[in-house]
Amino acid sequence: MAKKRRKRQLLLNKLFNKRRLVILNEDTFEETFSLKLNLMNVFVVVTLSAIFLISITTYIIAFTPLREYIPGYASTQLKKDAMNLAIKSDSLQKSVELNDIYINSIKKVLTGDLEYAKLNKDSLIASEKQNIDENTIVTSEVEKELRNKVIQEDKYNVFENAKPKVNFVLFSPAQGTITENYSAKNNFLAVKVALANNTPIKSVASGTIIFSEWTPSYGYVVIVEHQEGILSVYKNAASATKKQGDTVKSGEVIALAGTSNKDESINLRFELWKDGFPINPTQFINFQ
Repeated sequence: MAKKRRKRQLLLNKLFNKRRLVILNEDTFEETFSLKLNLMNVFVVVTLSAIFLISITTYIIAFTPLREYIPGYASTQLKKDAMNLAIKSDSLQKSVELNDIYINSIKKVLTGDLEYAKLNKDSLIASEKQNIDENTIVTSEVEKELRNKVIQEDKYNVFENAKPKVNFVLFSPAQGTITENYSAKNNFLAVKVALANNTPIKSVASGTIIFSEWTPSYGYVVIVEHQEGILSVYKNAASATKKQGDTVKSGEVIALAGTSNKDESINLRFELWKDGFPINPTQFINFQ
């Protein structure tokens, strides 16, 4: 027991025994700096310094951008950029799909392709079953008189009961002689109007130019988008005075009539479309 006490006492003496750290000038042996310390002080200072360095390193790794340079840590800014790019690519994909649909509809207007309504066979069969043979119905004299009276009254009320398909006025693009009329049966979905050279071609209503380019088949073609899903198409023009994206008013000049071939007659090929389907322009516009 005495030996253990002596060892402990010696250890404590070593730890708390005061020592002096002296820095001397090598040439003159002059004392430059001196510091009183013991082993316990050195141990405490080294321990506190180690704890401080570990804390600073942990803070830098956890809360500063310097951790991005350590292998295995991902960049926060890189994650944000990747998320923004994913959102932008999704919106761009939707925009491309909408543009493809829009371009396809314009192509149908230029080429004259028709989309016929699809009929449901089941509805036709159901309607056939519900049909009643008119020959089995006996009409009385009173009913005949009432029908004739209604027919005579409706004969003079055509304009009162008629509902126009277009709710705004369409002006004539140019005054001239119609050389070829609209004919859906013959797949001719336009009206050809003979014009003099350099005759101004005007917009039938206010709208936006969505196409204004030269084409090999129809020369300069201008397409104007109006309200209520109406498109007006002007083909066989010699030049266009408006470009794509311009807004025009009713009666504003958008092209000039003419032809580069002297042997060809000068005419305007005018088309009118409503919700993707062609309609007869002469029902709404007087060209003469």
